Amino acid sequence: MLLLQSRNAMKITVPVIGILRGVDEAFFPALMMTAFEAGLQAMEVTMNTPGAERIIRKNLSRVPKGRYLGIGTVRDTEEAKRALDSGAAFIVTPNTDVAVIGYARDRNVPVIAGAFSPTEVYTAWKHGAQMVKVFPCGLLGPSYIRELRGPFDDIDLVAVGGVTLENLRDYFDAGVRAVGAGSSLFGKTALRDKDLKKLSEHVRKFVEACP
Repeated sequence: MLLLQSRNAMKITVPVIGILRGVDEAFFPALMMTAFEAGLQAMEVTMNTPGAERIIRKNLSRVPKGRYLGIGTVRDTEEAKRALDSGAAFIVTPNTDVAVIGYARDRNVPVIAGAFSPTEVYTAWKHGAQMVKVFPCGLLGPSYIRELRGPFDDIDLVAVGGVTLENLRDYFDAGVRAVGAGSSLFGKTALRDKDLKKLSEHVRKFVEACP
């Protein structure tokens, strides 16, 4: 179980973060509840989604106990402030910005910081990121995670970018503590067609494949 410390510690037993970019605001409530009911525990709406902060604010009261709704693609402190002011339970960055990490820590909100190189991974962890998102992971795959785990075996890594149902187990075998996924988790066609039944099936299958 992952425990991300915050105002209300996030107890993550399902090591998958759902990533939603460009999601339709009107469709989001049904999508969110369907995904949570299918077993997903945490999801992020990316900051560059139109109305992202409004989506968070409007749906916080609908989030079931033990589920978490955050904001991703937080690139700088201005965006971090907007994300946290919206009520996001956690933030995720695509880059290593120690100011963003510090800002989130000061507000007592978990941050999953993006990194790619060994230096960025260690920098993010050293400055207080609860987890480090290796992104874009698909460029080098599970073998890169395995190499990073050599010197950084005490750092909780999250694989994001190119994670699919087919390679999911490979990433966990390589040593990640969690993964983040978008269309491969929810189903590209299901998202496009707003097909909740198929979306639920995709999420359930993905979650059940996790260790």
